[in-house]
Amino acid sequence: MKLFKIFTASAILVATLSSCKKDLNLTPTNDLTADKVYSSAAGYKQVLAKVYASYATTSGLASDKSDLGGIDAGTSDFIRLYWNAQELTTDEGLCVWNDPGVYELNYLTFSSENIILRGLYTRSLYQITVANEFLRESTPEKLASRNITGADATAIAAYRSEARFLRAYQYWVLMDLFGNPPILTEANEIGIVSPQQIKRAELFKYVESELLAIEPELQTANEYGRATRGAADMLLSRLYLNAAVYTGTAKNTEAITYANKVIAGPYQLHSAYRNLFLADNDKSNPETILAINYDGNFTQNYGGTTFIINASINSDMNPTSFGVPNGGWGGIHASSTLPAMFGNATTTDSRYMFFGTKAANDDIGVFTDGLRVTKFRNITQGNVAGSSTNGTFSTVDFPIFRLAEAYLNYAEAVVRGGSGGSTAEAVAYVNRLRRRAYGNDSGNVAALTLDNILAERAKEFYWEGYRRTDLIRFGKFTDGSYLWPWKGSVRAGRAVAATRSIFPLPSADIIANTNLVQNPGY
Repeated sequence: MKLFKIFTASAILVATLSSCKKDLNLTPTNDLTADKVYSSAAGYKQVLAKVYASYATTSGLASDKSDLGGIDAGTSDFIRLYWNAQELTTDEGLCVWNDPGVYELNYLTFSSENIILRGLYTRSLYQITVANEFLRESTPEKLASRNITGADATAIAAYRSEARFLRAYQYWVLMDLFGNPPILTEANEIGIVSPQQIKRAELFKYVESELLAIEPELQTANEYGRATRGAADMLLSRLYLNAAVYTGTAKNTEAITYANKVIAGPYQLHSAYRNLFLADNDKSNPETILAINYDGNFTQNYGGTTFIINASINSDMNPTSFGVPNGGWGGIHASSTLPAMFGNATTTDSRYMFFGTKAANDDIGVFTDGLRVTKFRNITQGNVAGSSTNGTFSTVDFPIFRLAEAYLNYAEAVVRGGSGGSTAEAVAYVNRLRRRAYGNDSGNVAALTLDNILAERAKEFYWEGYRRTDLIRFGKFTDGSYLWPWKGSVRAGRAVAATRSIFPLPSADIIANTNLVQNPGY
């Protein structure tokens, strides 16, 4: 069974601590005190399981509950929120549902009242808060006071590095999407109502320093679903590749350095691209560096890959063939620009996974006005349905980092002028991906440009949550030089204000915390 799919009562305790509504800190609300929960190394591991599980669940209580206030439980899963923000705002996806906040993302007309963005912001801060609580309770002083020593203390020190990584990842999410969020660490006392705001360039330094500090402490190999040194290296490479956006100063050499570390690690490309997104993608998968674990029996919620699979199909598409016989919600499909990126390779590039005959997005409210994406399926390589208690929930894990990203980060950083790499090797790495996609050398490229790297990233990573960040880095997100259907709320697409490259801070938090200054343009 996948690690941390089931977390015990001691871990669930953390979910009963106060939600991330106002003070962004945790205080006990029942009779299980910290000293009881953290009385042994086993207890610490169980709480660490909750830190991880908060990425895959909406609550430690039930699928219809949420740790967050102000947002429907079914939509409060991290990946569902993150996916909406990263994909619906781009040339890769559209949602036909008239739910609150959806069309604002489709149109890039979002405001500080957008409920989806507020949910994502709050979810990230909640997950940071859970990590902070673990770190606050696992200091050497706390361990000594609880008579935890020797090998147990050493193990818990390693857990601390993992918790710091998960916190750093969420601060990267906030930096990338919201720019200038509030910041809280384990050093903040419980009960602080108004955390200070941190500017984007300073948050970059903080995330960088955290990752550099824990990188040598993390294990090179770990139980499936837990952070490793490779995950830290991959996030550092991603951080540095986007440094010019975050700080105004490019760090392409550093992006190459850490991509190289990942490439030199224990990872290999999976032999079959489609198998990366199936129900048994936790098995015999040497490519995924870190995934968010889902299980159709034990981490049930209406986000994650349950959302991606069900929202991508309807009853006409035979939900049973997707491993969700009782599913099929008919909500999200591809923008016409996405399948068009494959050109004439629709039958030769194995990454082309679409359903339907009408690619044009003429009516934004019609599910069949656009090709459906069939990349994620709750079935195994043996074509057996993945675990699912009621035939709706998914067991497909969502990859956060894959080796393929290290190859493409390396290639892009080389083209952008970073040192420590070579053009020949960059071409070779891209062709490894294309050779897997085509099954032979027929799709190989002889040279690289920024344009064909951006296109390659779209074909390799579509619907994995990369696209908004990529388009911003390439200068194609807001202006009129690159358009897609319904960008700017018109069928043909139009430019939007440059300030839309950062989301607004939620108005509710601006009102509650006078230390926060709203991002420009909102």
